[in-house]
Amino acid sequence: MVERVLVTKEASAVIDQLRQQHGPLMFHQSGGCCDGSSPMCYPAGELMLDESDVWLGNIADCDFYMSKDQFEYWKHTQLTVDITKGRGSSFSLEIPLGLRFVIKSRLYKDEELNQLSPIRYGEITPS
Repeated sequence: MVERVLVTKEASAVIDQLRQQHGPLMFHQSGGCCDGSSPMCYPAGELMLDESDVWLGNIADCDFYMSKDQFEYWKHTQLTVDITKGRGSSFSLEIPLGLRFVIKSRLYKDEELNQLSPIRYGEITPS
């Protein structure tokens, strides 16, 4: 199975650090408000989700969501959450650390398209 969203070892370490401070976490791929299109990290349940959100998978024990509209543009790409130095202008939990999460993407190869992990439309908590 080909995962739709991955995380680098460096970003996973920051997620672990944030989890120790804030408890369970979640991600939502921002559609471009404050800091452009970036992965936003929140305490689990802080961001209200509804049927317009798509669950793409789990990274470092955090559910990862994106809006349906944005998913239509990104559905042919595998996303990798990474971390970089510098303060973004978002509300994501890593910003006070002088870091920010970023997305790296690549198009799926033809042979991967039939092996993609499932997504869940309209579900707030994956089962």
